[in-house]
Amino acid sequence: MNPKSHFIKFTLVQKLIVGFAVTAFLAMVTLVFTFTGLYSLNKTVRDIAKNDLVLLRSANMLRQSLLAQEGYAGRYEILKSAEFIDLFKKRESEFLRTIQQLQREKHSEVIAGIVLEYRNYQSTVQLMFHGDSGALSRHKPSAQNVLNAIDSFSVNQQIQLNSKLEAADRQENTTVRWTLIFSMTGFILAIGIAAMFLFNISTAIDKLKRATHRIAEGDFDYDPQIPPGDEIGDLAHDFTRMARRLKVVEQMNIDASPLTRLPGNIVIEQVLNKRVAEGKPFAVCYVDLDNMKSYNDVYGYIKGSDVIKMAGDIILEVVRNHSDKDAFVGHIGGDDFIVVMDQENVSSVCEDVIKKFAEGIVAHYGPEDLARGGIEGIDRYGVPRSFPIMTVSIAVVICQDGEYESAVDIAQTTAEIKDYVKGIPGSNYMINRRRKTR
Repeated sequence: MNPKSHFIKFTLVQKLIVGFAVTAFLAMVTLVFTFTGLYSLNKTVRDIAKNDLVLLRSANMLRQSLLAQEGYAGRYEILKSAEFIDLFKKRESEFLRTIQQLQREKHSEVIAGIVLEYRNYQSTVQLMFHGDSGALSRHKPSAQNVLNAIDSFSVNQQIQLNSKLEAADRQENTTVRWTLIFSMTGFILAIGIAAMFLFNISTAIDKLKRATHRIAEGDFDYDPQIPPGDEIGDLAHDFTRMARRLKVVEQMNIDASPLTRLPGNIVIEQVLNKRVAEGKPFAVCYVDLDNMKSYNDVYGYIKGSDVIKMAGDIILEVVRNHSDKDAFVGHIGGDDFIVVMDQENVSSVCEDVIKKFAEGIVAHYGPEDLARGGIEGIDRYGVPRSFPIMTVSIAVVICQDGEYESAVDIAQTTAEIKDYVKGIPGSNYMINRRRKTR
């Protein structure tokens, strides 16, 4: 099998992961190599600072201290003043403290020759301070032996320091060279991956942009023609599915009632037919406001529109509170509404709608009409009569599997029940649970 063709079968995410995994590996190698090199350099620098520089500085201090001691010893030799013995002992203590410090830092072996020569020098000077004439000729050669030991020690340390510095330079050059090699390799690889995907993705993005413009112009059936197989193909599929959904939403908005913003007859019919096709039991509630015409005749259509909007808000709120997420509320027109929902909570929905409507409708009547319990008006036959405060009539049909063939059949049954319920005074609801026979 061709590895290239196998790689092409990867999704975009998988290709990106593989490509950038290699880049990340090179970056990690670069990081580890650089860190190792820097750690080695840092270790060398710390070793130099902790050992070589300390030893060189200590050697210089020992040399200065010994020269000072030799100066005081020479003055004593000439002037025989005890003052120079005290000054000598101070510099002697300074010399010994430096020696002890080096011994505490575990440098006893490298200064062993200095310690040995200095002990001989101390003995010679002490004899001279006690009046031994023979010591006068011996203390200068003894001092020179100590200086020679210190100088030899200092030269050896300087050679070791130079060797460490040269090794550090070589390590630095190696670290920089390989860091640049790994970094440039990773950079070139990243550029190659970006170029490879840019050409493949740019065409698909252009197609999606064209699809966006076409859909924005209302062409919801436009197909960007991007083949499936990777994330962009899946995105194109979701894009076309979204366009179809937008088409449905646009149809719903066109069909929706401008007063209540609830879906109208086209969507209502689609919902009912979909429920019938699913074959699962459901409930249909036909909600009608009683005495709406007489209210409009007395209070005007603007007040009547307020009542209709209030009724739509109440029905929508109650259904959302009591029913399932797939429940549907539509506005047939005028003062007629429809609810499609599961049958379990239909009684609670009807009772709550009646209750909330009774609580809200009183705000839409004047005090005098509320006091006498209705309004005076003319019925559809031209006869003056009293019309009670508006109430709600709800006809409920429980649709079993296979009982109804279409939305038209359901609408006929709910209309029949609604006419019966409206003949009963006050707010009422009736549930038709009897199975329809053919």
